[in-house]
Amino acid sequence: MLRDGTGTALRLLPWTTPEGLPCYLSTDDPNSRLSRLADEVEADLLDSAESVLFAARALLDEPEARRRELRFAGVRMAEALADALRIAGSRGHRWPDPLRDD
Repeated sequence: MLRDGTGTALRLLPWTTPEGLPCYLSTDDPNSRLSRLADEVEADLLDSAESVLFAARALLDEPEARRRELRFAGVRMAEALADALRIAGSRGHRWPDPLRDD
C-alpha cells in the first residue's frame, strides 16, 4: 500500500491520468469532497459493468451473433473487468489490516 509523507494510506482512485497512470488521493477524511466523488464514480462504474455483463450474456446466448458484435462485447467486458478490479483493489487496501497495530 502506498502512503504519503505523513504515513496516511493513499487511496487508489477509479480513474487514471490522460497517460493511463494511476491516480491516488491522500486524505484521512473518507467524507471529503473528492472521496465522495470517487465513491460515486466507483458506483457508476460497477453499475455500468453490471449492464455490460447483462448485455454480453444475452449476446452470447444468441446463436446468430456476429463476430463483430462478440468482439465489441468482449472489449466492453474487458474494460468493465479492469474497472471492477481497480475498485476491488482500492477498497481492499482501505480495509483495516487485522495484523497491523496502527
